[in-house]
Formats: sequence, structure tokens, C-alpha cells
Amino acid sequence: MYQAILQEQLEALRLSGQYRHFTTLNRVCGRYPMARLPEKNDSEVVVWCSNDYLGMSQHPSVRAAMHEAVDQYGAGAGGSRNIGGTHQLFDRLETALADWHDKEAALVFPTGFGSNDATLQCLLRALPDCVVFSDALNHASIINGIRAAGGERQVFRHNDVEHLRQLLASYPLERPKVVVFESIYSMDGDRAPIVEIVKVAKQYNALTYLDEVHAVGMYGPRGAGLAAELGVLDQVDIVQGTMAKAIGIIGGYIASTSTLVDAIRSLCTGFIFTTALPPAVVGGCLASIEHLKYHEGERQALHDKTRQLRDCLARAGIEVMPGSTTHVLPILVGDGHLCKLAAERLLNVHGVYLQPINAPSVPVGSERFRVNVTPNHSLQQIEHLASAIQETFRHFDLPLAEYSLLRGVA
Repeated sequence: MYQAILQEQLEALRLSGQYRHFTTLNRVCGRYPMARLPEKNDSEVVVWCSNDYLGMSQHPSVRAAMHEAVDQYGAGAGGSRNIGGTHQLFDRLETALADWHDKEAALVFPTGFGSNDATLQCLLRALPDCVVFSDALNHASIINGIRAAGGERQVFRHNDVEHLRQLLASYPLERPKVVVFESIYSMDGDRAPIVEIVKVAKQYNALTYLDEVHAVGMYGPRGAGLAAELGVLDQVDIVQGTMAKAIGIIGGYIASTSTLVDAIRSLCTGFIFTTALPPAVVGGCLASIEHLKYHEGERQALHDKTRQLRDCLARAGIEVMPGSTTHVLPILVGDGHLCKLAAERLLNVHGVYLQPINAPSVPVGSERFRVNVTPNHSLQQIEHLASAIQETFRHFDLPLAEYSLLRGVA
């Protein structure tokens, strides 16, 4: 009976085009964004949808730091942070993260999902009678943490400051409140009105919790994120970030006041009862962050290449979804089956790897490709991608636009 129930759900995913297929990619160290397909005689493809936004997973200083940590500490942490898993590199990493975001303290989690999920569960339970206000397009990790906390929640329309204001105003000023939102939304590539959200949150005595996972390393002074770029980092109460994207490895973190971070460290079951990150990961993250703090090269190259890619796509008649103002370039397909077929053609015919983005990551009917260039992509690879998508869209009779109609699109 149980197998039949699960099989029925899997079959429904297949029929709707939402079933997820994993492509085995063997990334080639030192040649990112190139990868080999072991199931196709190690043929080479160009990766166009990695969250390794700056190619830092390949950086010599990062790899050297990871080798050094393995040689010094061994492969694993040996336990949770509380039971034998806190080595010296953790102190250095958390100090570096707090400095990056100009906060008093920081706390590292094994994953970015975990840092959102566990912190929000803990915080919303620790604040008595707390109500949380969450952007409608917040990440699954945020939604999971809020739901698991079990308290009162309100969802405000995406990036709608006036709707948030109306919701906040309906509660007593003295009631504990937390406003949770992201700086860059990864499926649409758009930015939050951070300044306005922070202002209205403070007006109604609410804490602000800002997820900067798709901004840290790439925006703001020293790569500290969009809040830093806009000059309001000091007004954001809690910054959450990941080390799995621009930093190039894995792990999540929060940065805030010493008291708040200590409370999460001391009360958060999702932190207390999990094994600590391996020393090699911590050492590599530390090396990557310290590099990104003091070197603009990767950031500048990312933004330059993004402009080149936007222009090449426009000349090929490939429209980037209009909300995107960042390095994340979503291209609408609008059908789960077609998105999957188009991805297969791009891979098998053109040597381009783009993973179809289907529900539940995006709403049904808005299936898309989520394209992002890196400093490591060449102009030739950029031009090839635009040509490949153009041919694939024509093959499946997907709409193309005239270049003149796309000029000036953000």
C-alpha cells in the first residue's frame, strides 16, 4: 500500500513534467566552468547554472587552505560544535564573518538551508507571542523555519512595502515582530527594496532578518552584500548568508549582536544537535572570504560578463525575464515538459548544461532556465550559449523577440 501511494505521487510528477532528473557532472578542477559527462564517454559541457558564482571553488588559495586543514586536523570535525567539534578555524571564520557584515558576532551552520530553518525556528519560539512577516517569494528554508515555529505569521506581497506597512500597523507596537526577506531573489533575479523595508520595520518596532545568500561576495563594499551597498547594513538586525554560492564551498551563517547570536548558539536545536563542518570546509571558506574582502577582480569580472551575456542574449532574441536586475538571468519557457526537452537538447546537441527550473521552485506555468555567467566564462562561450538557446527555442517553436524590442531591458 505504502509503495503504491508513493509511486502514484511520483507518476504525477512525471506526467506534469515536474519529475527531477539529476545529471551527473564531473567538474574539471582548474577548467571551470567545464565539466565532463561520465554517462556520455566523458564528453565536455559548459555549465551555465552553477551557484559557484565567482568560481572560488577552483581558486588556488582556497584549495591550498583546504589541503592544509586536512593535513593539520584530519578529515572530520569529530562531533557537534558543543561536543568536540569546535576547532580553532571556527573562531577565525566566525570572526571574519562578523567583520564582513560589521556585526558583533556570527555563527556558522553546516548549510545555508539549515541556518535559515534552524535560526528562524529558534528565534520565533524564543520571542514570546511573536508574529513574523514573510515576503511571498521567500526561499523554502525560510518558509520551513517559520512554519515549524508554529506561531502567527503574515505573508506580504512580494517586495510590496505598502502591504507590509498595512500588516505591521494592524498589530500593537509592543508586540514582538520579525520581518523576513531576501536581498536578491534567486528565481527572478530581482532585488528587494531593502531601504524601504528596513525603514517601515523600524517604524513598527520589528526586527529585520535579511537573507543575503545571492548577494554576499558579489555586491557592496568588500562584497558584504546589498544592505552594505545601500548603506543600511547597520539597521539590519540579522544577516543570514551562505558559503555555498559566491564563497564556493558549503555552509551557512548568521551575523548579529553578541546577545542574539549567543541565544541562537545556546537554544537552537538545529545547531546544537548536528555535526560540525569538517575542518577543510571551514578553512576553505575562511580563505575564500578573506580573498573576496580585499580583491575586486572576481566581482568586477562577474558584472562585466553579465552585461556581455545580456547583450548577446538580446541580439539572439532571447528575452530575460523583466524583473532581473542582477547576475541571475531567468529565461521563461512556461511549460514543464518543454523546459525538460529543451534542456536535453541544449546538453546533447550544443554541449550546454542548463537545469530546467520547474515547480515547486517556481509556479506551474513559469518554468524557466536560470542562467548565470561567471568570471571564468569566455566571450566565445557566452556567444555560443546565446546561439544554442536561440536554435533550441526555434526547434521547439518557443517565441523569440526582435533585438530592437529588447534594447534597454534591465
